[in-house]
Amino acid sequence: MPGEPHATPASPHSPAPDGPLPAGRRVLAILAGLFGLLTLFSGGRVLFGPEEARIAAGHYVPLVLWFNFLAGFAYVAAAWGIWRGRRWACPLAAGIAMATLAVFAIFGLMVAMGTPFEMRTVGAMTLRGGFWLGAAFLVCRGRRQATNI
Repeated sequence: MPGEPHATPASPHSPAPDGPLPAGRRVLAILAGLFGLLTLFSGGRVLFGPEEARIAAGHYVPLVLWFNFLAGFAYVAAAWGIWRGRRWACPLAAGIAMATLAVFAIFGLMVAMGTPFEMRTVGAMTLRGGFWLGAAFLVCRGRRQATNI
């Protein structure tokens, strides 16, 4: 009816309907953002920095290095989306997790075929995959709970 307030439909850019930023989401967003910035710094240093950085990296696998460097931008975007409670943070976190696990699997095949590598790459990819699987679970679970209220 005229003059009555009415609800506007939520857009994909709307914040989550959960009010103030919950502490858990704040911590996850900060961790994701720091992870992204560190990833951009470390990958960028090897890709674009001095020769000493490439030497210190040892037997890096270019596919993994480039993927991780570019994923660092997605980490920062996901951190912002998580902080702001954006609907797209869930599919972005899930996409980062799946892409990371896919690159990890390709890396495993490359190692099995004899590509030289650093053992720290195995640890780093395990950490990345685990972090983003956990982040996707938490963000997407939080999204479902917020919309089921």
